[in-house]
Formats: sequence, C-alpha cells, structure tokens
Amino acid sequence: AILRCSPDIKFLRVSGTWRGPAQRAFGEAREKRDEVPGVRGGGVRGVGAGGADPSLGPSCWRRDDDDARGDDITTSLGGGGSLLDRIARGRGSDASRVGLERRRARGHVHDVSSRGQAVGADAGGDAKFKVVYVVLESQYQASMTAAVESINTGDSGVTCECVGYLLEELRDADNVEAFKKDLADANVFVGSLIFIQELADIVVEAVTAERDRLDAVVVFPSMPEVMRLNKVGTFTMSTIGQSKSVVSEFMKSKKKEDGSSFEEAMLKLLRTLPKVLKYLPGDKAKDAKSFMMSFQYWLGGSPENLRSMLLSLAATYVPAVQPRADLVQNEENHYVEEPVLLPDTGIWHPMADAVFEDAASYFDWLDREHASFAGLATDAPVVGVVLQKSHINTGDAGHYISLISELEARGAKVVCVYSGGLDFSGPIKRYFFQNGLVKVDSVINLTGFALVGGPASQDHPKAVETLTSLGVPYLVAVPLVFQSFQEWEASELGLHPVQVALQVSLPELDGAIEPIIFAGREGVTGKSVPLDDRISVLAQRSLKWAALRRKENKDKKVAVTIFQFPPDKGNVGTAAYLDVFGSILSVAKELKRKGYSLPDELDDMDAEALMDMVLNDKEAKYDSPSLNVLYRMPVDEYQRLTPYASELEANWGPPPGNLNSDGQNLVVYGAKLGNVFIGVQPTFGYEGDPMRLLFSKSASPHHGFAAYYTYLEKIFEADAVLHFGTHGSLEFMPGKQVGMSGACYPDRLAGTVPNLYYYAANNPSEATIAKRRSYAATISYLTPPAENAGLYKGLKELSELVSSYQGLRENAARGPSIVNSIVAAAYSCNLDKDLPAEITSLESYDAAKVSLDERDTVVGLVYRKLMEIESRLLPMGLHTVGVPPSAQEAIATLVSIAEIDRPEDDVVGLPRIVAKSLGRPLEEIYRNADEGVLADVELLQKITLAVRASVKALVDASTDADGRVKEVTPMAKLMASAPVFGKLAVPYRKALVDSGFAKAADDAALTPLFEYLEFCLNQVVADNELGALVEALDGVYIEPGPGGDPIRNPKVLPTGKNMHALDPQSIPTSAAVDCAKRVVDKLLDKLKTVGDDGAVAYPESIAFTLWGTDNIKTYGESLAQVMELVGVRPMPDALGRVNKLQLVPLEELGRPRIDVVVTCSGVFRDLFINQMNLLDRAVKLAAEADEPLESNFVRKHAIEQAKEMGVSVRQAATRVFSNAAGSYSANVGLAVENGGWESEAQLQEQFVGRKGFAFDSDRPGMMNQQTDLFKAALSTVDVTFQNLDSSEISVSDVSHYFDSDPTKVVQGLRKDGRKPMAMMADTTTANAQVRTLAETVRLDARTKLLNPKFYEGMLASGYEGTREITKRLKNTMGWSATSGEVDNFVYEDANDTFIKDPEMQKRLLDTNPNAFRDMITTFLEANGRGYWDTDDENIERLQDLYQEVEDRLEGIQANLSCRALPTSLGAAWLSLACASRRRHRACREATRPRRPFVSSGFFGRSVARSLGRSERPARAAPRRAALAGSTSTLGSTRAAAPTQHARAACQAGCAPVSASPREEGDSTSSLYDVASLALSLPRSLLSREKK
Repeated sequence: AILRCSPDIKFLRVSGTWRGPAQRAFGEAREKRDEVPGVRGGGVRGVGAGGADPSLGPSCWRRDDDDARGDDITTSLGGGGSLLDRIARGRGSDASRVGLERRRARGHVHDVSSRGQAVGADAGGDAKFKVVYVVLESQYQASMTAAVESINTGDSGVTCECVGYLLEELRDADNVEAFKKDLADANVFVGSLIFIQELADIVVEAVTAERDRLDAVVVFPSMPEVMRLNKVGTFTMSTIGQSKSVVSEFMKSKKKEDGSSFEEAMLKLLRTLPKVLKYLPGDKAKDAKSFMMSFQYWLGGSPENLRSMLLSLAATYVPAVQPRADLVQNEENHYVEEPVLLPDTGIWHPMADAVFEDAASYFDWLDREHASFAGLATDAPVVGVVLQKSHINTGDAGHYISLISELEARGAKVVCVYSGGLDFSGPIKRYFFQNGLVKVDSVINLTGFALVGGPASQDHPKAVETLTSLGVPYLVAVPLVFQSFQEWEASELGLHPVQVALQVSLPELDGAIEPIIFAGREGVTGKSVPLDDRISVLAQRSLKWAALRRKENKDKKVAVTIFQFPPDKGNVGTAAYLDVFGSILSVAKELKRKGYSLPDELDDMDAEALMDMVLNDKEAKYDSPSLNVLYRMPVDEYQRLTPYASELEANWGPPPGNLNSDGQNLVVYGAKLGNVFIGVQPTFGYEGDPMRLLFSKSASPHHGFAAYYTYLEKIFEADAVLHFGTHGSLEFMPGKQVGMSGACYPDRLAGTVPNLYYYAANNPSEATIAKRRSYAATISYLTPPAENAGLYKGLKELSELVSSYQGLRENAARGPSIVNSIVAAAYSCNLDKDLPAEITSLESYDAAKVSLDERDTVVGLVYRKLMEIESRLLPMGLHTVGVPPSAQEAIATLVSIAEIDRPEDDVVGLPRIVAKSLGRPLEEIYRNADEGVLADVELLQKITLAVRASVKALVDASTDADGRVKEVTPMAKLMASAPVFGKLAVPYRKALVDSGFAKAADDAALTPLFEYLEFCLNQVVADNELGALVEALDGVYIEPGPGGDPIRNPKVLPTGKNMHALDPQSIPTSAAVDCAKRVVDKLLDKLKTVGDDGAVAYPESIAFTLWGTDNIKTYGESLAQVMELVGVRPMPDALGRVNKLQLVPLEELGRPRIDVVVTCSGVFRDLFINQMNLLDRAVKLAAEADEPLESNFVRKHAIEQAKEMGVSVRQAATRVFSNAAGSYSANVGLAVENGGWESEAQLQEQFVGRKGFAFDSDRPGMMNQQTDLFKAALSTVDVTFQNLDSSEISVSDVSHYFDSDPTKVVQGLRKDGRKPMAMMADTTTANAQVRTLAETVRLDARTKLLNPKFYEGMLASGYEGTREITKRLKNTMGWSATSGEVDNFVYEDANDTFIKDPEMQKRLLDTNPNAFRDMITTFLEANGRGYWDTDDENIERLQDLYQEVEDRLEGIQANLSCRALPTSLGAAWLSLACASRRRHRACREATRPRRPFVSSGFFGRSVARSLGRSERPARAAPRRAALAGSTSTLGSTRAAAPTQHARAACQAGCAPVSASPREEGDSTSSLYDVASLALSLPRSLLSREKK
C-alpha cells in the first residue's frame, strides 16, 4: 500500500502484524523487492545495519537475510521530489547523483558544482552564478541539490554552483574559513532559521564582509541581526529589531490576541501581497515583491519551487545572468513558475490524493476508504501526529511515513496535521476535534519543537491552554537535527546540547513527555531516515497511553514501585520527604473509589498493615527472607522474555546471580491487591561490592533488576507503572544522557509501559532526568510543612539572659554581670566560635572592663546568632500524598514568601514596607544586625515578629473549625463589611498596629502584597496530587508546572503537576545577576585582607560547585556568581536568550579577576550543558584578555599552567568540569555510606577521577577526561565555595553537598599543603549570608540534628523518621571526611541526645532497629577515623548497644536462624553469641566487627579501631589495651575472611569445626571464621533445611 504512493522509495520501516489488503500489498512487494528501485535482493533496512552498500547510493544500507526479524519489511522511502506529486517524482537513480553530491571532509552539507563530473555545466556560453546557503535543518539539502541539478541539466543557458552548510557545522574553525572562502566568489547568499546566537554572530561577520559585493542576500526567519543582512535590490531590513513602529507594535498585539489565526492570516497575506505589489511603480515595490516571492518559494520547499527561486533571483540581480532574464522568466519556457504550495494548514496522509482542509472530510475519507483498505477497526484508537510542513514540501518525509505505517500496522488510525508557520495550536483545535468532541486518544509531535513558536520565541501558556482543552497525552519525539545518525549513535552524551535546549527543554514547558529519538540525519545526503527500533518503541508507547483512555478502570493493572536507598539498612519503602506506605494507602483507596479492582479489606487497612503485607517486617533488609516474594521467575523464562539478559553477564555472571535470587530463580518482592501490584525495586547492586560499579564504563543493571521490569511488562502486564517518591535507580542506569538508544538500559528497562512518577516538588532537576531517561510523566508532591526551628535547652536559657540584659544594660553593676553570664552561657552552648576573636577566651573576657557599646555589640552578636537559629525553617515530619497542609502549617511558608521583594509582580516584601515606615533602608538594618548592633538586632527581631503576626492574621481569617483553609477570605471583603473601622477591620493591618508599626499599616503597598499572599495561600492548601494521578491513569494530559522552591516561586504550587525545569537559555536572569553580585561582594569582603601598607589582597582562585536544582530555583544565581568573579557579564540576545558575553572593564570591576574552578553536578551537566558552554567561553574570554597578570588571576594561572603542561593558554584556561556522560556524582557519598574506604586519600582520588571530565566550548557536547588539567587548576585554589538556596535541603539533609566538596582534595594538591578556606552562601532568606563551612555545619546541626522540634517531629513519623535522623548524622560525618570542618561538640551532643538517654535508645530501637544500628556504627566510625574525640565510657556504651541491636536483628537469642544450620555450624554461631555477656565479653567484642563488615560493610576497619583492634597487621597496636590480650589474632589477614577450610567444611556437610586445620591453632579465630561464613551466606540459604 505504501509502495503505491511513491515510486522513489528509500528508508521505510514497516513492522508488526499486517491485516487485510495492506498485508497482501506488502507481501507482494516483498516478493518483488528486487524490482523496487533502490532495493536489492536480500532485503535492506534503515540505518544501523551492516554498513553502507555503495551500489545502492549513499543513502542505502544493507543487511544480510539472517538479520531480518519476523515478518518485518524494510524498504526505502522518499527522496527529494515534490510532495505535491504524490510525495516524490523520480529524479534518476541514486548512482547518478553520487558525482553531484559530496560531503567535504569537515562538514559541508553538500557541494553541487557546475564543474561536477556528471553534468557538463561548463558548456560554452552558459551564464554562471554561485549560491551559498546556511540552514538550521538539513531537509532542504536534497531539494536544493535537485533544484541545482535541474538548472544545470536544463537548456536555459544558466548554470549554478551551490554550496550549503548546516548552521551547527560553523562551530568548526576550518568550516568557517571554508564558508568565508565560498562567500568570497558567491553571487547569492541564502539563510534560514539561524537562531543560535554564537553561530549567528559568525554568519553576520562573514556575510557583512561580502554584503556590498553580493548581488543578493536573502534571509528567512532568523535572529534580527541576521535578518538585517537582507539585500534584494533596494529592499532591506536594516532597522528590524532596532526600533519600535506603529505597525510592528500593532502586529505584536494582534498576534497576542489572535494567536495562530493571526499567523495564518499573515501567511495568506504573504501569498497575496506580491500580486498587489507588481502593480505598484518603483524599484522598492518590485524588490519587495522579489523577496516575498522568494520566501514563498522557500516555504514551498520542493525542487521546482527552489529552482524558480534561484533562477528568479539570478535573472533579476546577478549581472552575469541578467542578459538571459527574458529567456529565464518567460512563462512559456517554464523555467520560473508561480509558487506551487500546499495549503498553509491541513491534514496530510501519504495515501490520500490531496491535503484535507477540514476534519470532516478527512474522517470521512479515513472511515469510508482508508480504514477498510488498511484493515483498521471502526473503534481503533486514534493517534494525532503533528508534522513539520517543510519535510512534506521538500520530499523528506520518509521518517513520517514510517511512523504512520507503524501505527497503522498496530491497528491505529492516524490524523497528521501541519502548519505553514510555527504555531500548531490552530491545527490542533481545528483538526483534532469534530463536532465538539476530541477525536484523538494521544498526540505525537514529530517536529521536536515547542507547540507554539518553534525554536524562536515560545508561548507556553497558549500551548498549555490548547493541550489542556484537548486533554490527551502529549508526546514530543525528536528528530536528529545537529547530528547525523552515526554521530548520535557513537555519542555518550546522546542528543546534541543545542538540540536538548531547543527540542527537549522547551517542549517540556508545554507538558511534553517521552523525548524519544525517532529519526536521524543520514551523513552524506542529509536525508531524514527513520530509526526502526525507535519508531517501534514510540508507536507502542503512544498506543499504550491511548489505551488508558479506552480501557475500563476495573480492567486496568497498575504496578506501584517503591524504593530502598541506601540498600541493606532497613530502608525498604522510603522516599524523600514522603510517608510512602501512608501515601500508597491513600492512592489505593482513591483508585478503589474510581472503580479499580481492589479488595474490600483495603477499606479498613492502615499504613502499618499495608507495610506488613508488603514487607512482612518493617525493619526488613533488602535480601531478608521476611520480604514477601510475589513471583519466582525461572531462568529460562527470564532469558526468553529479556532480550538483553546475556549482555548483563559480563558484570554479573550467568543468571540468576546473587541479587534478587533464591539460588535457582529470580525473585520479585512485593504483594498484590487485586489489580494493583506493590513491588520493591531491586537495588542498584552496590551493596554487594560498593566500589564495583563506581568506575565501570560498561556498568549494567543486575539480573534481578532486569527481571523485575520484565515481570511488570510481560508477566503482570501492567497498563501503567507508578514509581513512588524521590527517587529510584531506573533513571540513573547506564546509557546516553538524553536521547536514549535501544541499547541504553533505562530505555530497555522502561519498555513500552507508561511510566508515572511521584516526585518531590522541590527537586525539578532529578525529576527532569527521570522524564528524559525513563520516559516518566512526573506528578509533583508537596514537601512537609516547615516551621521555625525555635530555641531549646541552653539556647533558650541564653535567650532569656539576653532579654534580661535589654532591661538592665545601663545598670553599672548588673549589666556587666549579665553580659559575663551571657558569654559563659554562649560557651556552654558552643557558640564561642561564632563570636568575635576578642571574646574567644572565656578566662580573659570581663564585661566590666569594656564600654557599654562594646557590651552591646557582644550581646547583639549573641542575640543575632540566636535569632538566626530560631528563625531557621525546617521541615516537620513527612508528607502524605493527598493530604494538604493545615492552616497553621502553611503560616511559616507564607511568612517566607512575604519577606521577598518581587518586582516582576509589583510586590514589595513586608520587612521592606515596615523598614520604610521607619525611614530606614532595610539593607542597613540587615547589615547592622549582622555586625551585632544591638538596637538593630532588636529592631530586626521586632520586624520579624510583626511579619509573622500579620501573616497569621491573614490565615486565621480563612481557617475553619477543623483548622483547614477551604476557601480564602479576601481582605477586600472584610473591609467592605466593616468600613467604619477602617484598617482595623483588616486583620493583617491590625496585627501591624498591634506590633507597633501603625504607619506601616497605612502603606498602600500592603494591598498588592496581601492579594499576592491570598493567592499563595490558595496554592499552598490546594491539593491535586491524587486527582492528577487518577487523570493520568485515565489517559488525560497532566498540566505542567515548574518545580523548585515554593517560597521563591509559588507557581510551584499547587502540587500534582507534570513538573519541569526551565528554559536553560533563560538563565541567569537579570535579577539573578543582581543577587549574585551582592553575594560575591559579601564573599570577597570576608576573604580580602588589607596589608600594613593598605594594599588589598584577594584570593586568586575559588573552587565552585554548581547544582542543577539550585540553579533552577534561583534562576541561575550561582552561575552568575562564577561570571561575576571572573568579571564577565552575561547578556541576552535579541530573543531574550542568555548566550552573549561582555568582558567587564577592570576599571568598572574595581578588583582583580578571580580565577575559578567549576565542578558541575551530573544533573547540571544534563540540564544546563549550554550554560557550561557559556561558562567556558567566559573564562577563556578573561584568560585571553590582554591585561596585567596582577589584575587578572585567570590569565596568570592559565599562562603558568600552559607553560608547565605544554599546551596553549586557551586550553590551559579550561575550568569547567563534571562527570563523564551518563555518570553522576563523585560517589564519595556512596563510599561514606558503605564505609568501604580505606583513607581520605582514596576519596580524594575518587573525586578527581570521576569529576575530571572537561567541557570545551570549542567542541561542545564533548566531555573528555582531563585529570591533569583538573588537578593543575585545583592546585591554585584558595577557597572552596558552595550555595544553599532552600531551607528544605541543607548540608546534612543530603550527601550531595559533601560528595562534591573539594576542600581536602585541594589541600592535597596545593604545593604548600595548606587547606583552603571553605565557604558557603546562604540565600534561603531575603538577607543573604556568607558563612564559613564550619559555621554552616554548626547552624545546621543546631537547627536539625540536635533540635528536639526536628527529631521529635521525625520520630512521630515512625520508621522512616528514624532513618531521617540517622541520615543526618551520617552526612555530618561525610563533612568530616571531605573538609574536616565539623566541630567535636556536634558528635558529643548528638551522642548525649540519642545514645546516653535510655528512653531515647528504646524509642529508636523500637521504631527502626536497622537505622539505630547504623547510627551506632556511624558514631563508632567517626571515633575510629579520628573525627570525634570522646571518653572510653561513651565508646563502651556504643559497643554494648551495638551488640544488643545485633542480637535483636539477628534473632540470636531466639536461635531462629540456627535451627536451619547444621549442628556444628549452629553451635559455633551460638558460642560466638556469648549468651553470658560478662563471661564472654572479650569473645563478643572480638567478633563484633565482623558482622557489619562482612554482611553490610558499613564502617569497615575504622570501626575495628574504635572497637579496640588494629586496622591491619602492619598498623598500630590496638587503641584499647584492655582488649589487646583477647583480640591480638583478630588483626591478622586470616581474620579478614572465612578460611578456605572453614568454607569447605560447611559445603561438605559441616564437619566439626575442630577438624579444620589451623596454622596457629586459635580456637577463637576458628569460631570467628566459621561464624563469619554463616553471616555472609544469603539468608535464603540459611532458611533452607537441606543446607
């Protein structure tokens, strides 16, 4: 059937089960394939098989017969003829074009020459002209080739030489030189869609140099500066984009009002205007007509249209051709014809005779004629497809036809729409509806661009409105534009960075999902070729989304997937900020209400019961036999259903392996509730060997992981998968960064099942990774409500002392006494390091000996520190999906929102309004308070309390009796109801009066502020988390929304949105640049030193860490900080995209340029690789500036390193580094988590090795390992620096911050061995702070880990809350490992809080024994590694507690597991348990470290040191002499692992332990080895009697 539509077929992939006439037609075609032009015997297929077959021409690829799969047929499609004549006309064989098309060595699109061998273009007397063109996309290449061939082989007496470039190819310097050389003798230049700023600059420079000489310059929609190059006779666009005009403003307003209808009107005007202009006198009208006619020809795109365009321009403006103008332009000769155009919008189908301009006629044809012919059912699903008209025009539609045929082969009807412009909202509204009803079940956009605006300027709200009204899943597939297929296939990064920004990031803002690569650009001809496996995946996934709309809820199967990280630590079913089982219960009950098949007992089930059903034991480790095994998959079934199973054996051996295995089968953990499966995602595999996959380039999931996803798709047959919470491992599996291939593991594992993903709203960066790498449609959930940290214990008492001083400060006797008490109390609270140097010695400080002002300053500094702690926001407990915060829980968030100025919304922050009412600048109050000016500290606290009171009044006015906000009461309504009382009738104004700020209560700025807060309150308490999930499972479009910090951007709320990041080319914003300057100024003020001679010295180099989420939340503040230090200003281009740079003059900068070393997170690299390009260009711009070295440290270091390393200065100025493509983090956090590291040097080498991949703006998209350059750059660093942007995530909440901290790395690389100063910026409040890292760690510990409000809130959440407490202790130790900036008191106070208190011990043990054990081992490890200095009593207590927890977890006292062991082995294990603790203390302590080291590897040898043993034989003697006698042999290498004899004894039927020969005859060590073996066996073996 498809063969009938095009005689010149190349690259058509058809697969699946064919029905009716279509099947017969293709069967006949297959039998006669030797007769099909361009198809040889033996069959061919699309790109990717076997290699090129020269006999078939440059576009054809061969394959052997045995490479065929099933009944698939692959033919070729489409090459270059006019689509107006049934897609393509034959233009001669491919072989005849080989001589005409050649690709130059370094990147020409093509070069069709009048001197080519195949065409005698140099025949005497011909008039010749030369055309050079630059285009964004390659589809015009074949048409231009055919057009030039038509000219050169015709009899017009005119010949043409044509050279074309893809825009992206101009990044290469050699290509730029060739481009300039080609322009030097060209007559005509043509450009189109030149929208990339740095490449537009190259085009402008090159064409400007030749513009006056060129006969014509024709530029179609591009950047304004490129459009200004236009020169068609007297017609120019010299003022475009430079000034406003009445006409342009009118057109903009009409476009905004009318949208796509306006664009369509403009296209119609473009068609009619030339007809009007030809009747007007004068050259300007004639030249304007020529330009518009050229634009029409270009939009037409066919070879015939382009031939007419080239000949018309040449005959009119090229002197050599003008003498033949009459001949060429004579209508009877048909050299130049009127443009032949498709309708501007329509429905296109390759089997139809014409384009349809209304939906009714298309559906009539589809149902009456085509559906029956193709064997499609009446009720077949309908897929809407959005196409790019230029591909249809130019005959480059083979990839479109391939997808259409694939969808129809799978039983779907297809509706393909296009637009002549860049606004597709009109065609969607016009053609995807009929009689007011939606006619499609899912939509695939094949253009790869945003729905409205394409690559230029987008209108995302309009796109969202259009897609919401349509209400079906919206997929945007991506054709390769800037890479050939071969380049993409070989790339570890995957999709080209520019294309990621234009065709992945921007469509995501419209709500697009699943950026699947579906077509490639063939490297020789530039033709679009379908990628057959990608086409198949795209078709299947779109149809499964469509099926959700048609299937009844009672028949739908949903697979809920829960996670566990870290593995093996009692963390099954955990996620960031989320009560997982409580949330799953909410979801399950909601689904049951919606008609899903779930059991009735669910109605009475609570979260604890659900957890027990899935896990059987809430403290279960991942490999515990207590986990519920739902399915055992035989190896042969696994291998049959998992095509890539054999590829995993290189890393994991043959299946079933050791993970998710019972020794014979692969096991799937979980439970079923009717048609809902709740399963536990297998771990990544690190737990078996923490270092195994860290450096592996060929890493892969293990067999158990693959079996789990095979089960979901092919055995359980899920209609949708719901990944529950932030986050799992699927999206981080090895593969390309963006633009997965069929060999990438996320793509393989995800299969074809729709993937829904609950993701924390404050983490848009990693959510974006899930969207792109695992094809997830994310649904945001709220993070827990925040509260002020408050004061407690000694801090509260200290605050009371400060309050008493305020009333007695001038009392000569009592004032100094109270100050001395304040200082003493500050010391007891460990605030001494936060106070000035003059009072750091308690013995020497006497308040009576200093002035009143000095006493005020001391008290002011203490007070300020207390207020800083008290006002810190911290999340309370965990969030449950579908449960919005109460009114009171919303107050702290609203207070923070009220404090921020929002000039873009004409909103002034409340603190500024109050300060203004006092006649004080707010910045002055902040500055004085930071410096300890007591009066301003008190004033700032008074302002803070007033803000809280007024916001509380706002919330209270809308709170119902249940403490919930159902409907926000507008303040205007309150004023109208009580006009007599004026401002006192409005609660928030009355609160300000009561707080002592009556003048502020009258400020008009309060009205817009509190209207904004009313809106925010509505957003905070709204809830669509369950609603969005239910709609998604119904196949409904999920409304998109930004992720990030709801305080900075309340549009993050309400949750339940398909979360996206932002346009990467929009940052840093101007507001972010302003904030960055303030932070950098504060940083340098703290760091600069003033010499005795008054000279100011600055740090020469600062190491920066850039995070994806942080830059999304702050719109690029940290990105701007880097450029501010270097002295380079980011600038927007004409379209508002930030991709231009300006070197700030040294005179304006007022200081030297500071060198930087930028380490980007893997997520930042994925999301903002274009900004990495910007950073690299900025640094190199500074390095190449001709400035004194003492004023330009970037250049100074680059020159030094260039000399040392023998490279150019530009190369030595490389300063932007990250992980290799597809790799994330330094994995320092993982090593710390598992305890599997020998020394800090190992962590440091790991950091350098994994983070030492350099970005080079001269070769964008390439990440090459440059470890030596990385080390050289780090060796000059004086300061390390990171940013905190949100109160929700601080330095101890996650491991990311210390994982990327290079402080000790730099110390090891510096020649002087000096540790750099470690600094942190805190922009979580309106008053941004810059602190040392040590200050930040102290503040974080006081507000979270040591704060009763925090840990009691977490303990109230039970099992998962205990894990959160332990995690913060572990992360605190991580900072000790990477920076050494953790004070001893943090560990000591944490030990007092959680270990010394017997009642707290019991609560932790009862709530989550595994997490409590991990807490104990962390304390022991911190002591063993020398990070915590404490007394022996604390260590002994920890040792005893560790054994007690072990006993409980292992069930030794009940002798549970030993019942399954042979007698001798069981007896050995029980002996080691030492039932009488006192009698066998030495034995117990001797064996204690083995269990965690063998089975878990948490803390390794450092704990052995803390327990009193040497780390290994060559190291120091045991620290604890009391244990030396009983543990002397345990430091030997024999004790590190079970002996061969002991292992053999067990395997042979358990010979007596005493029969095992020992070289030293130490019975304790023998028992120890056998017990070690038992403890290292899989639990599944221990539970089987026959073992």
